[in-house]
Amino acid sequence: MKSVLPDLIIGGPTASGKTAVALAVAEACGGEIIGADAFQLYRGLPILTAQPTPEESLRIPHHIIGEFDLRHSLDVTVYLQTVRDKIREIRARDRIPILVGGTGLYIRTVLFGLAEGLPSPDPALRQELESRPLASLQQQLRELDPQAGREVDLRNPRRVVRALEVCLQTGQPFSSFRHNRTWDGPPAGIWLARPRPELHSRIEVRTARMFEDGVEMEVRNALPGIGVTASQVIGLKPIIEQIEGRFTQKETVAAIAQATRQYAKRQETWFRKEPSLTPTSAEEAVRAALAIIRGLGGKERHGSE
Repeated sequence: MKSVLPDLIIGGPTASGKTAVALAVAEACGGEIIGADAFQLYRGLPILTAQPTPEESLRIPHHIIGEFDLRHSLDVTVYLQTVRDKIREIRARDRIPILVGGTGLYIRTVLFGLAEGLPSPDPALRQELESRPLASLQQQLRELDPQAGREVDLRNPRRVVRALEVCLQTGQPFSSFRHNRTWDGPPAGIWLARPRPELHSRIEVRTARMFEDGVEMEVRNALPGIGVTASQVIGLKPIIEQIEGRFTQKETVAAIAQATRQYAKRQETWFRKEPSLTPTSAEEAVRAALAIIRGLGGKERHGSE
């Protein structure tokens, strides 16, 4: 089975400037943007998840951003099929599909497809796992699959629950289903590599601006209709603490900035290990991205599963 790939991927940690680069590239080449950020896919929290603004969406069409209800438990299978459909639709209009985001799992799934043999989620088992403390889940995963205990992001409850769910459903280690495929073609895209102090400064500025733009009211309006998956959005829990009177705004801003810096560090670690994407400075990003598109010669990317 053939899996259609985007002409270009633009990745990078949160607050690195992916949206601005993607807009410039899309305007220059006749492209349309497909989201690859796990939380920007939800509607109802556009400020908190740093979705493109309405003005930016008018400049260039954006897809799979703000399309899913906050109660929806989105999984990578649904995401992959949705992306493939969007790529075909965009190409049918003689436009160029550009995948943009910072969720490594989603990007790698688009590149290589799904691992074979993975069972579908078990709602009853998942509900039981999600009711347990994260520390308990982490310990059980380490016992059942030491390799996954080292490779899975143990601070991400969704990743831990899924890995443990697969172990319990199949009786096999989750790591045995993971493909260690390597990229052997030309670069599939770029990722924005900013100096750490510069990235941290951008995170601080963006966090403060969220409150100026009304993120607290946005969260108030979204409650209580936020599902388990969407509840993991970075910054949501501190804002709820503020709404309930347990945090001051200053404490909330500090907590969000710290969590975002930690998340950005994990993202950078993933991108450094991804050979399909070329690390690129913000100054060179547009030029490098357009060079990759020109290198395709207007031909459609394909990969085999």
